[in-house]
Amino acid sequence: MAQLPLKLSVLDLSPVTEGSTPREALANTLDLARYAEALGYHRYWLAEHHNMQGIASAATAVVIGHVAGGTSSIRVGAGGIMLPNHSPLVIAEQFGTLESLYPGRIDLGLGRAPGTDQVTMHALRRSLEGDVNQFPQDVMELLRYFSDQPGRVQAVPGHGLNVPIWILGSSLFGASLAAVFGLPYAFASHFAPAALMQAIDVYRTRFKASAYLDRPYLMLGYNVCAADTDAEATLLRSSALQSFVRLRTGQPGKLPPPRVNFEAELSGADRYTIEQIGACSAVGNKDSIIRRMRDFVATTGADELMVVSQIYSHEARRRSYQILADAVFNS
Repeated sequence: MAQLPLKLSVLDLSPVTEGSTPREALANTLDLARYAEALGYHRYWLAEHHNMQGIASAATAVVIGHVAGGTSSIRVGAGGIMLPNHSPLVIAEQFGTLESLYPGRIDLGLGRAPGTDQVTMHALRRSLEGDVNQFPQDVMELLRYFSDQPGRVQAVPGHGLNVPIWILGSSLFGASLAAVFGLPYAFASHFAPAALMQAIDVYRTRFKASAYLDRPYLMLGYNVCAADTDAEATLLRSSALQSFVRLRTGQPGKLPPPRVNFEAELSGADRYTIEQIGACSAVGNKDSIIRRMRDFVATTGADELMVVSQIYSHEARRRSYQILADAVFNS
């Protein structure tokens, strides 16, 4: 039977649930990070999204500082920073500051999507002529800021700190870029698995050893909803599925409470939408999720899984990560 990866990590979207506030979501984020650290998870990432009522981590670097300051050993980072929204120098200074405050614990994952809609992109206004095709040049600029190369413009803090940079993606573009630069690659299979196997092949076959990595390192997003019974887990999972369907149909909002028989009420198109992400998901009790995860790792050869658990109840979300840790670390 295939072995699971030695490293298991957490992607927290800092969910704002129906009936709650971003303040409560951020408090839950810190609580979950401390719990994940105690359970043995390797890293804890937060994501940049804007104009999303259900996600409280828009000011990603600020939340990373909050989490890193409230924990002691777990790596904390961005999964990711949407680089088209920002000047590379500003990101280098932010993450150089974080690395200076919490040395050896900060990761910087980079994405080339804006993480929002067109109107909000304009409101962010890094540039009225922002171009996602500038992404490779922006990555190179960031790598220079973190190196010890001399230059007229330096990131202070940041210069010479070599903050680990990851390329994030859900297409072949990110896989190719990570391979050419010799950087670790994180694929967003938890919500966009269509190109997963092709992206893995591109990344591994085109990878060039670098000063950062001598071999490919692949982390995959993976949905987990674990509970004491399969039936309970299926019910809890309905919150994330409702949210996913609403997002894909242009009606994003706060994370809703669980709904009995939610999938049975879906149209054919919506059912197909959630079946896609089901390929990169494990829902059920301890035995059920360990079987699913072993199959996934055997198929993909992932070096690390970045686990997403969008669960309405914070206590149930803590319990899900506890069951998963027990299943993986003690199996």
